Amino acid sequence: MSSDKPTLVLLHGWGLNQGVWQGITHLLGNKLQILTPDLPGFGLNRPFPKPYQLDAVVEQLAQEIPANSYVCGWSLGGLLAIGLASRFPEKVQQLGLVAASPCFMAQPSSIEPSASFEPAWPGMASSIMQQFAHSLSNNLTLTIERFLAIQAMGSATARQDIKALKQAIMAYPTPELAAIEGALQLLRTDLRDEFSALTQPIVGLYGRLDALVPAKVVERLQQLQPQAQFSVLEHVSHAPFISAPTEFVAWLNGWLQLDKLAVNGGEHS
Repeated sequence: MSSDKPTLVLLHGWGLNQGVWQGITHLLGNKLQILTPDLPGFGLNRPFPKPYQLDAVVEQLAQEIPANSYVCGWSLGGLLAIGLASRFPEKVQQLGLVAASPCFMAQPSSIEPSASFEPAWPGMASSIMQQFAHSLSNNLTLTIERFLAIQAMGSATARQDIKALKQAIMAYPTPELAAIEGALQLLRTDLRDEFSALTQPIVGLYGRLDALVPAKVVERLQQLQPQAQFSVLEHVSHAPFISAPTEFVAWLNGWLQLDKLAVNGGEHS
């Protein structure tokens, strides 16, 4: 990289905005250039693609991301980061996934179903997706609050986690309904083939208590990307940077090798 400060791009998840990263960016020190762009249609990022389709959303994001960035996406942000790494590989030097999957929806097994067989691909139940979709038009605020409750589910600090997330989203404009509905539908996208074809180094962090992206998916991800390095935190759910910021920052530091980067002038071997 030309700068002695590598660029770390943090992409937030569905329904929220760049404010979710405020609790951890100050913990990363001054060895990084940190960018926290809002996803198109969220926070301050207007206008946005209509219809809200993956290729157009990723293309708009790519315009805000420097070449050779370390791109870390949480939840939906991780899905978009995979799309970015595939479509604009020059933008993504390395890929980090946080509670993210190339295929968020559970996929049935080809084996005749029985009580002893689990889904071929662990993920979100279609019924949960349908509940969000039905409730969006009735009460956007309540739907996001329910989503926040799921983010923190199982965490020992769930109440504090939800409060922090609410404060984060309130600091920025409410997303437009067309964007939030379109982004929800993006979670039905299956990028497993694109993910398996990526050539960039990949790391991932997952929560054992995550109700949206089950930790069981890590085994499947490892099969698609044998060289990738995945970690699982035992006592956190879907938002580890909120409920376990110290552990999250330690994971980030381990991935970015900040001490090494500082010594070598920003180059990563």
